[in-house]
Amino acid sequence: MEKELHIIGFQVGRETYGVPITALHEIVRVPEVTAVPDAPDYIEGVINLRGRIVSVLDLRKRLGEPKPGRQRSNRILVVQHHGRLSGLIVDSASEVLKIAAADVESSPTESLEGGIKCVTGLGKHQGRLIVLLDLARLLDMSTARRSNETAKQKLPESATRAAAASGNEPGGDKPL
Repeated sequence: MEKELHIIGFQVGRETYGVPITALHEIVRVPEVTAVPDAPDYIEGVINLRGRIVSVLDLRKRLGEPKPGRQRSNRILVVQHHGRLSGLIVDSASEVLKIAAADVESSPTESLEGGIKCVTGLGKHQGRLIVLLDLARLLDMSTARRSNETAKQKLPESATRAAAASGNEPGGDKPL
């Protein structure tokens, strides 16, 4: 019997992504999210899920996608990782997919520098590609900080000068 991966498929932008179904706790509509001060920009805040506080990440921001306004189809995938619940805001949750292990190829970005390196592979399912994500890397705050620092280092020199002139230099504080 051929080994299959069971994943939950969801959309972020034009792409279909997937995480292991075993990590999924539930899928909920997006309720009011309470902002948390000093959180990374991709952390939307927290929600109260039947008495449990769950941190919520916006996958559009985390994956570097342009961010349109909230849609009715947006959902939060509540996933469990290392005993903690986290919410992932996605454009829509589609379906449970069964992908044969033979139809999964390694990530073409494995050898590239930078980024959050959260793609574990690409699954082929009914003529389309599903980007398989590693929850550990996706939810890892230190990886996110490194990728944000790398992005800041890649800013054009003119943008850095403009930020310095306005007093909003990356990493610097504007005197009061």
